[in-house]
Amino acid sequence: MAGVPIVSLNGVLLVTIQEELLDQSVAEFEQELTEKVVETRARGVLIDVSVLDIIDSFLARTLHDIAAITSLMAARTVVVGMRPAVAITLVELGLTLPGLETALSVEEGLSLLSPAPGPARTARP
Repeated sequence: MAGVPIVSLNGVLLVTIQEELLDQSVAEFEQELTEKVVETRARGVLIDVSVLDIIDSFLARTLHDIAAITSLMAARTVVVGMRPAVAITLVELGLTLPGLETALSVEEGLSLLSPAPGPARTARP
């Protein structure tokens, strides 16, 4: 067990990485999260990294992999709360993470994962 809490809320899995993770814990987290996507039939995954001062290349690659894996399972992944210094470091390392959606806050991330409004319904006469 990676020790990363995963909470299911209205079709979205909310995940807050609360401390730096060792590589083994990151791998376990990836496995647990993808299993939870299937178990809950989640349409979205929101990963909050706002408490992290550092995202190393292994975690960055794993976040990218999680987005690719969940996409194959018909779910979207959004990473939220990335600090400017972390983003700068990732770019300096050449880790651009294509396909990984990001948002500045949990609220904005949840907005991205909200179901698209369907066609307007009209009352039958």
